[in-house]
Amino acid sequence: MAATQGSLRRIIGASMIGTTVEWYDFFLYTSASTLVFNKVFFPTSDPLNGTLLALTTYALGFVARPLGGLVFGHFGDRLGRKRLLVVSLLMMGASTFLIGLLPGYATIGVAAPILLTVLRLVQGFAIGGEWGGAVLIVSEHGSAERRGFWSSWPQAGVPAGNLLATGVLAILAAVQSDAAFVAWGWRIAFLLSAVLVLVGLWIRLSISESPVFLEAQRKSEGTAERAPIVRVIREHWREVLVALGARLAENASYYVITGFVLVYLTEAVKVPRSVGLNAVLIGSAVHLVTIPLWGALSDRIGRRPLYLFGAIGIGVWGFLFFGMLDTRSFGMIALGVTLGLLLHGAMYAPQAAFFAELFGTRVRYSGASIGYQLASVAAGAVAPLIATALLKGTGSAWPISLYVAGMCLVTVVAVALARETRGVSLVSSDPAPMRLAG
Repeated sequence: MAATQGSLRRIIGASMIGTTVEWYDFFLYTSASTLVFNKVFFPTSDPLNGTLLALTTYALGFVARPLGGLVFGHFGDRLGRKRLLVVSLLMMGASTFLIGLLPGYATIGVAAPILLTVLRLVQGFAIGGEWGGAVLIVSEHGSAERRGFWSSWPQAGVPAGNLLATGVLAILAAVQSDAAFVAWGWRIAFLLSAVLVLVGLWIRLSISESPVFLEAQRKSEGTAERAPIVRVIREHWREVLVALGARLAENASYYVITGFVLVYLTEAVKVPRSVGLNAVLIGSAVHLVTIPLWGALSDRIGRRPLYLFGAIGIGVWGFLFFGMLDTRSFGMIALGVTLGLLLHGAMYAPQAAFFAELFGTRVRYSGASIGYQLASVAAGAVAPLIATALLKGTGSAWPISLYVAGMCLVTVVAVALARETRGVSLVSSDPAPMRLAG
């Protein structure tokens, strides 16, 4: 049931490009929250307080993600992967474009942060449905032997989107004064989303539906089925908990590396914003290149060993990272970010195949999306907030390192308890509930 090499490459390209566009939009908001939104939408006398308020709206986008995962997962398991991927792309692009047009607090007062929050919730809802569809449509087209490699390409769309968003902001910040960038320059990056969405939409409409899904749909015709979410909660809650726990370290560490690092460097280390942006650019480029390599390695040694390596590595790295930032040396800062993202990739690359292999076809979109997006609330949504609050409250980065290590400990336990999934068939539409590893 695997696709031909040519069609599989088209599917991977469409999935990755669409994912890149959506995550460009999402990361654009993340970077703007730490650099601009505290001044435009939440002006206060204390810069860190303004940043905390801006990061609160950033976190609200994560709150909407489980709802998006639930809704998109339900219809994705009923109607197919492709249709929902198109809808998520349109929603994400429209909300990002409108943020670029939104007047600031100085113009319309409190309505500005309220409207910003609403658009952020739409972003979160859309991205909640994006990941599951993008990785599943690739996983369900490819062969079991190379599933880790093929399904890691949509994962590479995440650093590609971050690279693109950070790059656009870095260019705009470099060619404009700080005053011009805050006044209007940042809006250009958000308005560019319209062009990127049109390109992604054109490519995404050209791919075929998952053959695994179509076969499962054909077999279930004429039979009454419970809603996918009901089956997931009743029969596959263990798999959801494994996915949630496995993602905590990956998600929390990623937003500390790529989001909070900009706050720490500008507010605590007192270096220009361009230093942090350029360091994230370099790290994201390495991240993008190495994710498929990690994915291929997971096909050889298994999902669990590689995932555990990344989680343990990030736990140790967290105690070295801030010392590298404190040197104020661009080389050391870039090395710290790059090393962190390299270790993160050891978890993120096999994650798509690992989560897809945990669930059957008729509940796969729902199960994988729910586990993935619940962790986004528990980890990614609050990681920059917690890190910023710890920095403000203690003046030290040491508690932040302990926080990251705690997330890593939970992930190590979750992955250690899970069974190895490498090579399992995705054809089964109704798998037996998971048994924990002995």
